[in-house]
Amino acid sequence: MKHYLLAGAVGTLAGIAVTTQFAGPIVAQESGKNASVYEQLDLFGNVFERVRSDYVEQVDDKKLIEAAINGMLTSLDPHSSFLSAKDYEDMQTQTRGSFGGLGIEVGQEDGLVKVISPIDDTPAAEAGVQAGDFITHVNGESLMGLGLDEAVEKMRGPVGSEIKVTILREGEKEPFDLTIVRDTIKLTVVKTRIEGHAVVLRVTTFNDETMDTLKSEMAKAIKDAGGIDKVTGFVLDLRNNPGGLLNQAIEVSDAFLDRGEIVSTRGRKPEESERWNAKTGDLAQGKPMVVLINGGSASASEIVTGALQDHRRAIVVGTKSFGKGSVQTVMQVTPDSAIRLTTARYYTPSGRSIQSLGIQPDIIVEQPPVKLADEENADKPRTESKFLSSEADLRGALNNDSISDEERKQIETEAKEVEATAKLREEDYQLAYAVDILKGLVAMDYNAREVSDAAKPANTGEASGQGAKTE
Repeated sequence: MKHYLLAGAVGTLAGIAVTTQFAGPIVAQESGKNASVYEQLDLFGNVFERVRSDYVEQVDDKKLIEAAINGMLTSLDPHSSFLSAKDYEDMQTQTRGSFGGLGIEVGQEDGLVKVISPIDDTPAAEAGVQAGDFITHVNGESLMGLGLDEAVEKMRGPVGSEIKVTILREGEKEPFDLTIVRDTIKLTVVKTRIEGHAVVLRVTTFNDETMDTLKSEMAKAIKDAGGIDKVTGFVLDLRNNPGGLLNQAIEVSDAFLDRGEIVSTRGRKPEESERWNAKTGDLAQGKPMVVLINGGSASASEIVTGALQDHRRAIVVGTKSFGKGSVQTVMQVTPDSAIRLTTARYYTPSGRSIQSLGIQPDIIVEQPPVKLADEENADKPRTESKFLSSEADLRGALNNDSISDEERKQIETEAKEVEATAKLREEDYQLAYAVDILKGLVAMDYNAREVSDAAKPANTGEASGQGAKTE
């Protein structure tokens, strides 16, 4: 904070020195503004004293002032807020990768608590909470009319205790209840797996462990795949990733870009604008990439996606992202409290602001709804008897003796890989689609950089956004 105050003071003094002839009007104008501010502060003091003396119950002065400060900040935008001692500690813990709760990122829309994304391998995700769900009640008590902080407080409780949340979900005729057991949330920031010859990099959040973990997990996955020459490409899975630290988003983007701008931020003052450019080096070594996103991909996830999309380094697959295009700065105001203030908008390399618009995938792929047990049984064949399906099934069919045992083994291996991908479609259709794209790119010897300007995303401009909070 001192840095900004000192810079402002120097700028003011210089302005007065250069424009001496306008000093009188400027001073008079500033004096008028200050008088108005002092009148409003007097008004606040009068209301505060009236509440203290006349409210039906005795009030806690500290809580009352903190609520007033938070009200001031939340009136600006959904992301700005006051962080009490407990909230500040919780935020610091979350960025280190471990905290207690349900494992969901929530925001507020039209007075309702909306799930931005469930976090992988947490009680909320295991219970079936989905991005886009609205939480209307907690243990039968309505959340309507409560602020986001108050609603989140209702969902907090001891580790191991049960909570019943009422869910309103698009496509469902009626609200329904889910019972969740609170637990200590230990974030696994990066998980890797190999599908066919594609390496899947699942990034769940952007905390201070993300980049280091990505490097180590990626190196391990490449080794397990038999080396980079055996890898067809990489799938960067950012679905339901609510974001996190800006510096980590920049580092992850830089990991796959050799050159060019990653992201820029523009604040209230032109001199406070910043740009970040990629350094030489690509962890994927030029291999094709697919980025997976959905409505739960927000903030830092969108920065990474926007950078890779604008540079045509990756094909973006899935559904439109959340659309949070603003940057918050946490400023400590007392030894144990802070404010979170929106200080800038960020822009993708092509100059796009995705604020409230989100990032549109290059290829829209919806994730089919999960089938219930009875629906799954309805698709199963009524008999297990084998009917003729190929030449090989015919009695007395000729054998193919024109290929070697090694060639036959290779054909069988390739067939198994295709069957595995087909099976993956039932488990995760979007991921299977991404893996198929990488196969196609390899088959065509595709060069991601040779793309016409007409195929690049448009500059979308600016708008307004939504808020988020982790519980």
